[in-house]
Amino acid sequence: MKILMLNPPFLPKFSRTSRSPAVTKGGTIYYPIWLSYATGVLEKEGFEVKLIDAPARGYDLNEVLNLVKNFSPHMVVIDTSTPSIHNDIKVAEAIKDTTGSFITLVGTHVSALPFETIKKTKKIDAIAMHEYDYTILELAKTLKSGRSLRGVKGIIYRQNKKIIQNPQRPFITNLDKLPFVSTVYKKHLNVNDYFYAANLHPVVTIISGRGCIFHCSFCVWPQVFSGHNYRFRSVKNVVDEIEYIKNEFPKIREIFFEDDTLTVNKKRCQEISKEILKRKLDVTWACNSRADVDFITLKLMKKSGCRLLCVGYESGSQEILDKIHKGTNLNKIKEFANNAKKAGIMVHGCFILGLPYDTKETIRETIEFAKELDPDSAQFYPVMVYPGTEAYEWAKKNGFLVTEDYSKWLTPEGWHNTMISRPGLTNKELVELCDKARIEFYLRSKYFWKRFKLIIRNWDETKRTFKSGKTFFKYLFKILTGSHDTKNFSNNSCVQC
Repeated sequence: MKILMLNPPFLPKFSRTSRSPAVTKGGTIYYPIWLSYATGVLEKEGFEVKLIDAPARGYDLNEVLNLVKNFSPHMVVIDTSTPSIHNDIKVAEAIKDTTGSFITLVGTHVSALPFETIKKTKKIDAIAMHEYDYTILELAKTLKSGRSLRGVKGIIYRQNKKIIQNPQRPFITNLDKLPFVSTVYKKHLNVNDYFYAANLHPVVTIISGRGCIFHCSFCVWPQVFSGHNYRFRSVKNVVDEIEYIKNEFPKIREIFFEDDTLTVNKKRCQEISKEILKRKLDVTWACNSRADVDFITLKLMKKSGCRLLCVGYESGSQEILDKIHKGTNLNKIKEFANNAKKAGIMVHGCFILGLPYDTKETIRETIEFAKELDPDSAQFYPVMVYPGTEAYEWAKKNGFLVTEDYSKWLTPEGWHNTMISRPGLTNKELVELCDKARIEFYLRSKYFWKRFKLIIRNWDETKRTFKSGKTFFKYLFKILTGSHDTKNFSNNSCVQC
């Protein structure tokens, strides 16, 4: 039985797997990591699988349809996202018309709104909700055997004129049973297609654990996809994959852990670092992190090859942090930032403007806080709310959503288009505040000289900075000269230069 796993064509370099899907001005394009894990699970069970990442390869719909016709899959699994959902449905319909394959949609958007989505067209056969690795496997086995879909946990499916929802599938507890996602990359993808503006290039992205114990109101993955229980791979399993990448991808310059917060378990983070050192693996790595890691852990991480932490600071107002359930403390954040500098680990800081209950005054506090923390790079973006999140319900309940037409959540170029507008703080004002924040942060003499000293000492940082920064500084120039077009209320959420 043949199965096609498809990241469908949309805009060039569009990143569905991003927590805020869009085309980024910094050039970042994410690996289709969830499709890749599910591909590995299917192949491990003997299915013939083809993984196509159309945005990364630059394929349009006609090219994808030709590939699909040549492969002749029995089932096609199509990734989705909120801003691309109308396009994704059209792609599904085109494939259905061309091949008659069993069409299944996956992703955060359809997990949050499965009934709304499947009712859009009769050509969607099923939706696999939430974490779908073993759901797709069971669905494939069931279709192959000709059995009823009634027993496949985790799906909503169409049967004649009825739409049926099966019981939810429990989250995976033994993550060590999953194949290394990097083996799937090696077989199906070109790693040079993927670029993370804050990371050295080329980079490989893996996950050491799924889920997040925290309840940030805006974060979509834990709320609609992977849950709030952080489930770990064993330390040996994680470092085995690092060693595999080291041996099989000799040109890779960095490994990035896409866990929501790798550092939440300090002991495990230390154990991973110790195991890397024990095996004498000369690797460079980075990860998402909370702003609460102690100096001892940071120092050990640095020794094992950690170069960068991507940290969601979000706000400089304690009141706002508390209201969005961030669970962080401004004084602890300052302590962490100082410890990271002492340990020699770079920090990419993320700040959100326009969070629930934000005002122009608290936004000003955030901008000043960002400059005080002085991370090595930073991004400022208006709040993005997605179906299934607490923040989305807050905006909808209070009438702050400009539109619920998901296609309008991107500009024609594919950039983010903030949909939150409230009295005293409109979406246009939010974008302008983000522009102002970037200018204030990046055009400081302190920042300029720090970056200059870094790039003249480190060739890798020089290449990365120029690759990610060239479009960003064109953007800044337009702002400074007054030629920046804000009529679409676009933002620059993922610039990481």
